[in-house]
Amino acid sequence: MLTTHKLRQADDSFYRVEHSERPEIESATVGFAMPDDLSRDVYCIVGVPVDAIGMLPALRRIREAASRKTRYLVSTPNLNFLVTSQSNTSFRDSLILSDLCTADGMPVVWIARLMGIPIKSRTTGADIFEALKADVSPTHSLKIFLFGGPAGAAELAAWTLNSEGRGLRCVGWLNPGFCSAEEMSQDDIIEQINASGADLLIASLSSLKGQSWLQLNHHRLKIPVRTHLGAALNFQAGTVRRAPPMFQKLGFEWLWRIKEEPYLWRRYWNDGRAMLRLLATRVLPFAFCTWLMRRSFERGEVLTVTRIHDPDMITLALSGPADAEHVGRAVAAFRVAVASGKQVRLDFSNVSAIDARFLGLLMMLAKQLEARGCISTFVGVSPLLARIFRLGGLEFRSASGSQPNAVADDRTAALEHVRVRRHGR
Repeated sequence: MLTTHKLRQADDSFYRVEHSERPEIESATVGFAMPDDLSRDVYCIVGVPVDAIGMLPALRRIREAASRKTRYLVSTPNLNFLVTSQSNTSFRDSLILSDLCTADGMPVVWIARLMGIPIKSRTTGADIFEALKADVSPTHSLKIFLFGGPAGAAELAAWTLNSEGRGLRCVGWLNPGFCSAEEMSQDDIIEQINASGADLLIASLSSLKGQSWLQLNHHRLKIPVRTHLGAALNFQAGTVRRAPPMFQKLGFEWLWRIKEEPYLWRRYWNDGRAMLRLLATRVLPFAFCTWLMRRSFERGEVLTVTRIHDPDMITLALSGPADAEHVGRAVAAFRVAVASGKQVRLDFSNVSAIDARFLGLLMMLAKQLEARGCISTFVGVSPLLARIFRLGGLEFRSASGSQPNAVADDRTAALEHVRVRRHGR
């Protein structure tokens, strides 16, 4: 059964919003803006984008998007996200669509360390929620709308938030009941959410359903900042106690969650087994292959990007190490290529090294191009580089227009989908 409610303010008057008073959400910020996708410090972890970002920068971007009414999707990948994205393309797409992806689980941090990614600690959805709530500055106060959760949890969380009178004020909640993402996307539901005038929409559904619902309604929702925080609503309502800080620091929060919600044991068991498979078949081989390729890297060598303009295409010839240290050299060229509105061809013939940071940049380039109806194609990809792409979870198109499956075997990727060209090597 659909349950909806608008909450009273301290003066006991209803919060009202006239649609004509609400500015349209911008697709991009103006003036001093947050980093765009190409400027994000984002890494590709088995096909999932994860930002190397701390709590304070994350909070600043959320507040900036809220103040500018800029559409901004925040995702918080944990181990379950990594596992689900391997078999569910739509779920993975919802993460790529996101404007910010913070590492929510210690397993993600551990995997990042094995891949040489500078993510030192978690920036969890629950911690983001608590940090926003703790900031009582009038300029940082945000109006939020709660969507989903167990029966009664959103109402209780809303009441608790507003009685505390801190950095978050709940202006409405809605419990859609047990139904599909499509059923939760009916016009009356979206209209009720939009009419709240909230700055931040917090969905609390299953990870798969929550990400699907946010992706499905990305352009229909008027609330600028939206995110799926899962258990954060239950923590706020007090229906589930969060693990003590020591459990969180040691990476045993999952054990505490099983104590609080015993039905979760099966998910954690399956995710744990899947993590071992990812380590053995993807993460460790990726680390080895990137090290193997880097052996040809000469000290002092820098990345260069040569642009070749054709009437309908821009070719970007990369030479040297395509890695985190030199990624800035590629960003400007990629931004020009995206702005041209042309198809983009990337030539990797003379690339001597690559890492998860550059794969993250390639993922953001593809995202920007596809938003403009363009595609990127790769040429000059060696068998070793093709394997690194596959292990890293990066999907790409060869010059012939075919698109290798991210989980295809190495021989298929190398022989059928990649044309190897070595120039000047």
